[in-house]
Amino acid sequence: MKWYIGLTFGVSSPVGGTRTMFRSEAEPKKETHGDRFAGTIGPFRTKRGAKFCKEFGANNPHCQCVADAERLAKSCTLV
Repeated sequence: MKWYIGLTFGVSSPVGGTRTMFRSEAEPKKETHGDRFAGTIGPFRTKRGAKFCKEFGANNPHCQCVADAERLAKSCTLV
């Protein structure tokens, strides 16, 4: 199973939405995950990459894609 980030949008969060890590056997589609998320990011190769994207990926110019999150998470000691 691969890791993904689910995006939800709303006014309850300071940045207008939340990011949630989840695992899925199949690629998330509107039919399967549309009731929970407005969009998804992934798949990530590692949980560490998904966690980095969840915590530090929003509005980060150094983290533009999944590969950036994986690379930055590998070199980061915060995750």
